[in-house]
Amino acid sequence: MLARLFGRKLPPPPPLLTDMHSHLIPGIDDGAQTLEESIEMIRYFASLGYRKLITTPHIIHDYYENTPEIIEQGLQQVRDAVAQAGIDLTIEAAAEYYLDEYFAECLKERQPLLTFGGNYVLVETSFLNAPILLEALAFQLQAVGYQPVLAHPERYQYLQNDFSMVERLLQMGLLMQVNILSLGGYYSKGARRCAERMIDQGWVHMLGSDCHRRKHLEEIEAIRQKNAYYRKAVELPLLNYNL
Repeated sequence: MLARLFGRKLPPPPPLLTDMHSHLIPGIDDGAQTLEESIEMIRYFASLGYRKLITTPHIIHDYYENTPEIIEQGLQQVRDAVAQAGIDLTIEAAAEYYLDEYFAECLKERQPLLTFGGNYVLVETSFLNAPILLEALAFQLQAVGYQPVLAHPERYQYLQNDFSMVERLLQMGLLMQVNILSLGGYYSKGARRCAERMIDQGWVHMLGSDCHRRKHLEEIEAIRQKNAYYRKAVELPLLNYNL
């Protein structure tokens, strides 16, 4: 892809408008720790052209034991602060669920899950080893009407080492959400290579910031300006445009 056209830099592609993976509710996970930090990041999102944020706090048993009530209370606090600050941006909340035996038990008990865009459920796994329950839980989620979205698959070493497993998970009905930061090599070379391969294959359904702090947005701004794979990714039929 040409980096320049007639000696001039290509303008950045249009903004995604909606981000569906971030950690902006203060003090409930490893994202923003204060309301001031939340508002600073949300203001930065607005400056990048985003008009809607779906923030997704971690829910990890015995670590981040968030509940819909805790998340809703935090969301309202953030919404009030956004309105007071005069930031023209919509903010909603879902969750990023860790797939483990506790989650399996919640699903078995039909506990309602936090969704976005209707029935999408954002899920994550261990970064090192493929969880035994992954495929079973993906099937069970779909059986009760949810659409699982696998957060940052490019960061999982078990998928980097076995790219054919990405295709198998797609065939099982999982959707894939790649982190924009991966395209700049923020996490690792392996994550970057895996993200690029997924984009080449057209296996990316959503792009997310996975924003935990301001520096993530600074990195994303630079990626938007000059990264060829970001430009290629936003030309895919991403679901961000319909959330």
